[in-house]
Amino acid sequence: MYSNKLGRLMFGLKGLKVTSACGAFERAAARSGFSWAAVCKQRTLWQQRSACARMHQTGVRSAVHTTVDHGEVKRFQLLANKWWDEEGEFAALHAMNDLRVPFVRDNLLNAQRERHPGQPLAGLRILDVGCGGGLLSEPLGRLGATVLGIDPVEDSVRIAQLHAAHDPDLRDRVSYQACTLEELSGEGEPQQQPEQGVTQFDAVVASEVVEHLADLDTFAICCSHVLKPGGSLFITTLNKTNLSYALAIVVAEQLLHIVPRGTHDWEKFISPVELERLLESNGFLVQSVQGMLYNPISGAWSWTNNTEINYALHAVKQDDEAQDGSSPSGGHNEATNS
Repeated sequence: MYSNKLGRLMFGLKGLKVTSACGAFERAAARSGFSWAAVCKQRTLWQQRSACARMHQTGVRSAVHTTVDHGEVKRFQLLANKWWDEEGEFAALHAMNDLRVPFVRDNLLNAQRERHPGQPLAGLRILDVGCGGGLLSEPLGRLGATVLGIDPVEDSVRIAQLHAAHDPDLRDRVSYQACTLEELSGEGEPQQQPEQGVTQFDAVVASEVVEHLADLDTFAICCSHVLKPGGSLFITTLNKTNLSYALAIVVAEQLLHIVPRGTHDWEKFISPVELERLLESNGFLVQSVQGMLYNPISGAWSWTNNTEINYALHAVKQDDEAQDGSSPSGGHNEATNS
């Protein structure tokens, strides 16, 4: 019952302006048998419960300064064996490679003078933060990059290592480490000794990760530490809007079960404007923000000017002279939110 109506909704959203997107969902939702008012009421209740929970957790988090949310780690621990099931819980992430791999590749190539036919990212070192089972690490390695994937979920790292071992072309290019970003960057107390000799990377990728982290300030600081001056940071995540709550949580989790219930916490979503402000306060200059849209009927992703739900961001770490000379100005106008 929901599939045909949701398909019409997703088709309509692709060409909509941000200001009309909520109205489109409201009309489609009414035809599908559930109301926009009920969705907003549910979100309000969620906000109240989350606020109470944060009152108990804030003191602990502020003292720890860690990116790791242990509840998220436990959740992904249970899903670790399902990373490479292309029709399972991570089907949407597999499909997202059609957008996020070219997004990383093309932006890195724009900054490169040398060209390597067949292996365009050869000579570049990339850090894949929250790599999971290696869904993004592997295709970046096949493009010639030397990739280190890190994840606090040891079982996910084990799955990533086993999967990469079957491809001889990846053995010398892609490696994995069960550790946190702060451990790797030297900002945290390591429970395990990170890989020795890790210096700085040409690019850091955090795809569908920041909405699961405990502390985004620590994340930004650590990314700056591990990136070379002029290095690129790539993020894909969810905007914090009524529409993202309705589609990413109510529809995707509760109605269509595209992802397991409880995968997302709307309170952890962040708007492009807020994310840009956070990154620029830590020495980054945001180059571009582009909306992404997932169609659950076709299982495909597409680019859109609407950043109301999902979006991809590319930022560059400024060198010390650039930061001292002037404050970042942004340099783009794609980021929109409500």
